[in-house]
Amino acid sequence: MGWVRYAARWERVCVRHGRWQLDADADQELEYLDLRSLPEVVAARRRWAGVARRAVRSGVEPERVFALAYAVVARWWEQALHWEEEKVWPRRLHQVAGGNAGGELERWRIVGRDAVIFPEVVAVADALLDPVMEQLVWVDSGAERPRPLPVDGAFCRALGERVGRPWLGPLAATDYGGPLIAWMGAVVRARRGHNRPDPYAKDRWWVRQELQPATMAGQLRVRAKEKRAPGSGTNWRAVVPAEQRFLITNLLGEAEEQVLLLRGAQVGPTADAARYLLETLSRGTELLDRALMQIMAVRGLAFSGQASDRLFHAAIRNVSYSAWTSRGGR
Repeated sequence: MGWVRYAARWERVCVRHGRWQLDADADQELEYLDLRSLPEVVAARRRWAGVARRAVRSGVEPERVFALAYAVVARWWEQALHWEEEKVWPRRLHQVAGGNAGGELERWRIVGRDAVIFPEVVAVADALLDPVMEQLVWVDSGAERPRPLPVDGAFCRALGERVGRPWLGPLAATDYGGPLIAWMGAVVRARRGHNRPDPYAKDRWWVRQELQPATMAGQLRVRAKEKRAPGSGTNWRAVVPAEQRFLITNLLGEAEEQVLLLRGAQVGPTADAARYLLETLSRGTELLDRALMQIMAVRGLAFSGQASDRLFHAAIRNVSYSAWTSRGGR
């Protein structure tokens, strides 16, 4: 039996035919995506060759640079459902879906992700190799006078501009626990010469396993399992009257606002910050509970606790998906 070699992500573009080769192990019928209406994806394939050469000159394997940039941008992709300013990715996704992904947006977000985000992955990889960008991280950190990385730092602002999103800086800077912040921390530690027992502490190109993007095949399996689960609630909007839909959507929106208010909650005296954090979390939880009760009341079903959780999270996803469907589609 022969071995199957999977092409690396940067090798998925067929420049000649304008196609993106999909994973062969995913349980779906498509072999490739049509890129003929997305010249920027094909151009990114050509640009990657230069980025890879720069990586070699810098003494790092191109694969590691790409893996980190891919983790950073794939994380943005998940967060972008809530970014009203994001217009590029919805447009690209609708195009690879043949004009409009609206009916199956969740599936197309899984299948089309790697092709749609490829130009930004290459741009981020290029930025992470740039000594000028590294210097911005050092300056943002306070250099020899350490300080917390600021929300409006020059590095994240410049990174947003390099990927064509000047509004992205504060969002990237506050993604605590993500691969980009981890990279920035490693840069600062290396500059300061900190000696930590963890061998990966100063390895700026290492991506922790939990931060590595889920594969297309893995996501499709999870989606299929959720659809088979009774009471999954993935189609809750279809059975909810318009006036109730409006109420539920507003409750979810208010809850999201409460969560967003938590940004910066750690600033100030400890007692005040803790009180603010608890009050805001309490208000957000109350709103989420009310939204869940509305959904359950409208459907008139007696869900188990587990099924209720699935229904609620599906409702949140669908509210976000509806916003993407309205962006970039015909």
